[in-house]
Amino acid sequence: MELDVRHLRALCAIADTGSVRKAALQLGMTQPSLTTQLRRIEKAIGGLLFTREQTGSRPTPLGHSVLSRARPIVAEMTALVTAARDAVVDAGAARLRIGSVGSRAVAGWLRRVHARFPDTDTTIHIDVSAHTLLQMVATNQLDIAFVHEPEGFPLRLPPGVEQRVLVAREPQFVTLSAAHEAAPRTVVPLSMLADDAWMVDPTADHEGAAMRRVFTLAGLDPRMVHVRDNTTAAELAAAGEAVRPCQPTSPPYRGTVIRPLCGDPLAVRLLLVSRARSFAAAEFDALYADLKASYLELARANPVYLEWLLHHGSPLLDAPEDPLPTANGCSTRMRRVLRGDDDARESFQPADL
Repeated sequence: MELDVRHLRALCAIADTGSVRKAALQLGMTQPSLTTQLRRIEKAIGGLLFTREQTGSRPTPLGHSVLSRARPIVAEMTALVTAARDAVVDAGAARLRIGSVGSRAVAGWLRRVHARFPDTDTTIHIDVSAHTLLQMVATNQLDIAFVHEPEGFPLRLPPGVEQRVLVAREPQFVTLSAAHEAAPRTVVPLSMLADDAWMVDPTADHEGAAMRRVFTLAGLDPRMVHVRDNTTAAELAAAGEAVRPCQPTSPPYRGTVIRPLCGDPLAVRLLLVSRARSFAAAEFDALYADLKASYLELARANPVYLEWLLHHGSPLLDAPEDPLPTANGCSTRMRRVLRGDDDARESFQPADL
C-alpha cells in the first residue's frame, strides 16, 4: 500500500485525540475501519506506530518520527486546499469563518457579528472538541473560535495561535430531576449526588477526566454513563435516571431543575482564539466584545446563574449593558442591579427575580 495524505491525516488524528475511537469520530469513520487502516499503514511502514493502552493510544518512537514528518505535509495540504477555495471566491468578498463548542451564546454572537459586519460572509462550525477547533484555526480552516478549557486540563495552543480569556472560571452547574431530593436546595453538595449516575459526553475533550478528578478529590466514585445526544441526556435527567453537568447559562428542560454545586468544584475557562495577526486589533476587539455581550445577555437573563453571580460579586455584572435585557420582566430593583447600582445589589433578594 502506498501512503497518501488521508493516511497521514489519520495518524495525526489518532495522536491528537489519544484514541482510535475519538479519531474515527473526528474523521467521520467507524472505529473498525480506522483500526484496519492503521494496521495497513503500520504494515506499509514496517513497524508499530502506536501502543494501545487502557488510557488510549500513544505514539511509539517510530510513531513520533513519522508524525514529525506527517504534520507539515498535512498542514501544507490543508493550506493548499484552503487557498484554492479562496481563489474561487470573489476577491472583493469579505469572509469570516467562526468556530465554537456548543454554547447558547453563539446565536447572540452571530446576531451581533452580522449587525457589525453586514457585508461579510459569515459561517459557523460547531464541534464538541476544543482541540479540533484549535487545529482548524491553526491550519486556516477557521478564522476565530470560542472554546472551553476544563479546569485541570489546560489546552495546548498550536504554534501561531493566540488566546484571549472571556471568563476565567465559569462554574458548571448540575441538571437534576425536579423530583430529586436535592431539587429543593438552592445549592447542592456534591456528596448528595454520590449515589447518582453522572452523564458525560465521551467525545468532549477531557470532560469525563475532569469529572473524575473532582470526584477523586472529594473521595467519591459515582457511576459514569456515556451519553452523546443532548435530547436523550435531558430525558434521562428528567426521569431521574442520572444527573448531568451543564453550563450555568442553560435553561432547565421540562421536568428538571438546574442547581449550582457547593464550592463550585467543576469549572471551565472560556477562551476566544485566533491565529496571530490574522485580525487587526480593532476587529478582534469587536468580535471579543460581541461574544462577551452575548454571554452576558444570557447570564443576566438566567435567574439561577444571575443569583450565583450576585452572591459571588462577579465582575461580569460590572460590564457595560449591550443592551439591557428587559423582555424577561425584571423588577425595578433588578434593573438597578444590572446597571451596577451597589445599593440595589446589596439589598438584592432572590424574590426580585
